[in-house]
Amino acid sequence: MGWYLMRQRLAKREKFPLIVELEPLFQCNLECAGCGKIQHPEHILRRRMSVEDAVGAIEECGAPMVSIAGGEPLIHPEIHVIAAELVKRKRFVYLCTNALLLERKLANFKPSPYFAWAVHMDGLRERHDASVEREGTFDKAVAAIRAAKAAGFRVTTNTTFFTHDSAKTVREVLDYLNDDLQVDEMMISPAYAYEKAPDQEHFLGVAQTRKLFGEAFADGRRKRWRLNHSPLFLDFLEGKAEFECTAWGIPSYSLFGWQRPCYLMSDGYAATYKELIETTDWSSYGRGRDPRCENCMAHCGYEPTAVLQTTHSLRQSLRALAG
Repeated sequence: MGWYLMRQRLAKREKFPLIVELEPLFQCNLECAGCGKIQHPEHILRRRMSVEDAVGAIEECGAPMVSIAGGEPLIHPEIHVIAAELVKRKRFVYLCTNALLLERKLANFKPSPYFAWAVHMDGLRERHDASVEREGTFDKAVAAIRAAKAAGFRVTTNTTFFTHDSAKTVREVLDYLNDDLQVDEMMISPAYAYEKAPDQEHFLGVAQTRKLFGEAFADGRRKRWRLNHSPLFLDFLEGKAEFECTAWGIPSYSLFGWQRPCYLMSDGYAATYKELIETTDWSSYGRGRDPRCENCMAHCGYEPTAVLQTTHSLRQSLRALAG
């Protein structure tokens, strides 16, 4: 990533992708109350992106990293082919999954330094099962994580927090993932208020997010957790730093094309990455510009800002390297 960023600077590129959110389908085998990604008509949910389209989009934009999301990617019959083709091209791939199908599909994948599972874990057993509205999913995810690690795979997790959560529950789940399951890295995020999500009552606002993470990190435990974030982004979650959104840093490509302006909002689509970058009014998004952005502190908008600010500061670069 460091070499990639240096190349962009030498080429004097103003806007470029750090990671692409690739959605090869929208269908899922869960119906989570906080998710707005599965609220499509049945004929859309049945569609699958071709291997050629998926790989072509990543090659077109040149991003060094890909997060394969959805929907549930493991429903896609050729998802292992998409992942393998991207790994072959030395793209770092994170395959996001609820893990219900992971053990069954594990043999289709090969461990690689360029590949990692990203398992959704939205709390410990009771909290996670309530979040995804199905009992037993926590235990299945834990078993799948253990199986993947035993098979030599790199395993990361993705945990979304809502108003149900407290500093105590944040610490409990991160301690469990870090110390008991010993996953390689963990990603955390306050939930974004999807307009079409069934549950509209439990999304965190900015003040709530800062309070939650400020209290959760107060004892310095964040230094011990293997969090897959830059220190500046974690500062941002705590309210110790303020950034503008860099929506173009993590663009989204789905069955509809390149989504404007980001993974979380849909203001139309572009047919090509070049069209997305050149014809989107990026200045119209972010807090104070678009009311839909007022309570967003999601990584897809603010982690790129933190990364770019880190690379422009020797002190912050050394801090990030120190972990």
